[in-house]
Amino acid sequence: MKVASLIFLGSLCAINAAPQTVTEVSALNTPQPTEARSRFAMLDDVRLLANGLLQLGQSLREFVHKTKGQINDIFQKLNIFDRSFYQLSVVTSEIKEEEEKLKETTTFLKANNEEIRNLSLEINSKINSILQERSNLQSKVGSLEEKLKDLSQSMMPLEQLQEITTLKDVIDSQEKTIKDLLMSVREQHEQLNSQKIKIKSLEEKLNYDPFQETAEKSSDPSPEAPELLEYLTSNSTDSTMDTNDFPTDCSEVFNRGQRNSGVYPIKPNQSEPFNVYCDISSDGADTVIQRRVDGSVDFDQNWDKYELGFGNLEKEFWLGLAKIYSIARQGDYILNIQLEDWKEEKRFIEYLFTLDGPTSHYTIHLTHLSGNLPDAMSNHTGMMFSTKDKDNDNHEDSNCARNYSGGWWFNACGDSNLNGRYTCTRSRSRSLRRKGIYWRPGRGSTYTLKFTKISIRPSS
Repeated sequence: MKVASLIFLGSLCAINAAPQTVTEVSALNTPQPTEARSRFAMLDDVRLLANGLLQLGQSLREFVHKTKGQINDIFQKLNIFDRSFYQLSVVTSEIKEEEEKLKETTTFLKANNEEIRNLSLEINSKINSILQERSNLQSKVGSLEEKLKDLSQSMMPLEQLQEITTLKDVIDSQEKTIKDLLMSVREQHEQLNSQKIKIKSLEEKLNYDPFQETAEKSSDPSPEAPELLEYLTSNSTDSTMDTNDFPTDCSEVFNRGQRNSGVYPIKPNQSEPFNVYCDISSDGADTVIQRRVDGSVDFDQNWDKYELGFGNLEKEFWLGLAKIYSIARQGDYILNIQLEDWKEEKRFIEYLFTLDGPTSHYTIHLTHLSGNLPDAMSNHTGMMFSTKDKDNDNHEDSNCARNYSGGWWFNACGDSNLNGRYTCTRSRSRSLRRKGIYWRPGRGSTYTLKFTKISIRPSS
């Protein structure tokens, strides 16, 4: 840029240094002072133009240096991205290789499972034939015994004695063979069960998403070890009050004039007194038996805790099967279930509700009444309560409470579990998603839930 300016200035100087004769000729036509002024004005313009061009060149040079620095930063970021993408592709390829190996192993185990099943069927057919032969032999022995009775007064022929001895030996050998076959069948069944367990574990590994589980663990609050909801004693109640005067449920609390929701002591018929949370409105009061709000309480508990009750009546809790039974046995009750999903959509459903006692493992009986929530509990009617240490569900090969987490009236692991693990996000892994709180009505959509509340009130 400077060279161009110098060339331009040189050309102007050359024009000013033209031959004297030309200058003299022009002097004859124009006045001398005006010519000098215009020449100085032209030089000033040239200087201004030169300075402008120099400043423009300096600005362009700074802009070029700045742009080069930005381009270098972009290249550095691109290099970092390339390295990260390469590392991610390596991890992805390793995961794919492990998944292929697991699929091959699953296929191999399924093939072995078919072979063992066919062998078991063959053994069963042999056992049936042996049992048939055994029954035939027993009938022959019976006929021979009748002959022996008829010949008891006379001497038995040697041939019959030999025949009887032979038949007894045959029966003994057949019984031994049957016992051996039964042992083989048991071993085959045990192998089948172990193969099924391996296949299930491999399927869970195939569906396992370590990145999602890490995200869930970091986002979910760690649940507390729940406190047990004990029965009230004389030390925990006002000694001046007669516990027999306590209301039998929250509807009676409402009838006695209470209009604020909260914790109240009750004493159902044939039960010790205990505290409950009464959800009171202008129309009446419901006895809350379960509530989930924030995952602060761990609901994956054993049978004893589910029977007695656990948690915090002001926040998250399970009232207890024995307490729920003591209330429900007093008459006809309605079960109200209120749910809210992570889209903050609230729905409810109501059932006519009865509950059997501890000898029937608290079997539940439900009849759908009303509500805007699709029915997902009617399939659970007639089911006993199950926990991870007491399996009462209808699934022969699995413990639903252990596999799905929490205690519930599981059918064959069923369409709902409101006592599952509280998760703040919807997992992409099926094996993790099924351990959460869900409501799946038939073939409809699955509701992953943020809030649940189960309460009961008298039907009349």
